[in-house]
Amino acid sequence: MGNLRAAPNGRERIAGVTVHERSDPRLIVALDYPDAESALGLVDRLDPAACRLKVGKTLFTAAGPALVKTLARRGFAIFLDLKYHDIPDTVANACSAAAALGVWMINVHALGGRVMMQAAREALAREKQPPKLTAVTVLTSMAAKDLAELGISGSPMEVVARLARLAQSCGLDGVVCSPQETRQLREECGAGFCLVTPGIRPAHAGRNDQKRVMTPRAAMESGADYLVIGRPITRAPDPLVALQEINREIGLK
Repeated sequence: MGNLRAAPNGRERIAGVTVHERSDPRLIVALDYPDAESALGLVDRLDPAACRLKVGKTLFTAAGPALVKTLARRGFAIFLDLKYHDIPDTVANACSAAAALGVWMINVHALGGRVMMQAAREALAREKQPPKLTAVTVLTSMAAKDLAELGISGSPMEVVARLARLAQSCGLDGVVCSPQETRQLREECGAGFCLVTPGIRPAHAGRNDQKRVMTPRAAMESGADYLVIGRPITRAPDPLVALQEINREIGLK
């Protein structure tokens, strides 16, 4: 292969993009559907070796834990995106319940604070196979004026960095952040800190309600570990083809 060089983690790199094995898919397809039937209609066309799946609030509220278990039994790694944000005991118990579903990753809101995040971490430490625990920093739909309206000082990048450092100090595995913040977070938090990035839009796709966005290739080059992609795949004429094209773009074998 041309323009090939070693990556810091031992994986190959081609033209600046890490080449990942199919056993470690980096795309997380957001199942933003209102019911299980619609979600499974897409999942039937996907390959668990080529992507992971994200189940958010709408689908989980409609279909519940049963759908999550079904997806896991089909071999998919599940990111349960419920963004827990409550008193520490409640969040800890919710994390334990999520772990019992066999999911791969869950998240909390970093704005819940240190005690809440530490309670979540301690709860998962008691599990035999704990999921990855990440924290949401600043939603990708929010801009500086939205933060100012909430009384949060600083630019989105400054707030994201502050919350990411807090999450790391609490022992979390990583954060969910805009791809525009990945480069700085990678430098500040190091190679072992997991960066999950929504707001991914292929060059030909519209932004919809996302404000801080980036293409898949650019996001990976900036240091993202996992890319959350919804409509560019789920609303494509052929979702599987769209998934495969993005995998090729980010250097997935």
